[in-house]
Amino acid sequence: MAPRPAIVLFAFLLASSASSSRLHAASPSNRQSDVVHTSAGDLRLTPLYHGSVMLEFGGHVIHVDPWSQGDYSGLPPADLLVITHTHADHLDRMMVDQLHKASTVIVSPPAVADTLNCAPRCGSLEIVGDGEKRTVMDIGFEGVPMYNLAQGPAPGQPFHHKGIGAGYVLTFGNTRVYFSGDTECVPEVKALRNIDIAFLSMNPPRTMSTAEAAACAAAFQPKIVYPYHYRGSNLQDFANALGGKPIEVRIRKLEGEP
Repeated sequence: MAPRPAIVLFAFLLASSASSSRLHAASPSNRQSDVVHTSAGDLRLTPLYHGSVMLEFGGHVIHVDPWSQGDYSGLPPADLLVITHTHADHLDRMMVDQLHKASTVIVSPPAVADTLNCAPRCGSLEIVGDGEKRTVMDIGFEGVPMYNLAQGPAPGQPFHHKGIGAGYVLTFGNTRVYFSGDTECVPEVKALRNIDIAFLSMNPPRTMSTAEAAACAAAFQPKIVYPYHYRGSNLQDFANALGGKPIEVRIRKLEGEP
């Protein structure tokens, strides 16, 4: 008989709390890390604030869209910085400088690299745009379009234009983790396949509503989904909309989110 979801989650959290890493710093009580076992070793995921997430894998620290409104005290600097687009809550130059070290690699779409305008001082920049693939530090990167189809301040003026930013699928061994960045449920997201973990933004009007995010998750069926970038959204509505689907919803209290 298959294990009950509550038992699986409890065991998973126990494994997470028991796991140790030389890179993992002491965390404030509201930070919760999860450990996922991949074919290439353990992957630790720590949602931090709004759209900011820290990953630890293979001795490397990856910071995704770090924003200075979050509490980064005690956290290690980045071996990899992943920046999805140029809006201030995703591209925060102060946090880039704070988390950056001489060997740090920045992965971003072209517009982010242009906005940073810091080569060679930034060190290594790896440009990964829509539909492009690259391997950085033995981690696969695949650019996924992120944009608005309908939402914007006026007709023909979307909040996020196609091609400016990029969501990313990161591959750790045999485990694929998707970060949506700021997007509506566009066809390219619905067409994703074999996603183990998805971080989906649901902060309308600039990104998806909870109903739209649930419909999107139902379309590409990640095994696990974390709502993030969810300010003002009722996450229980999202979880309820996926009731009966073979998708585990992990709701984490993010700093600064109600």
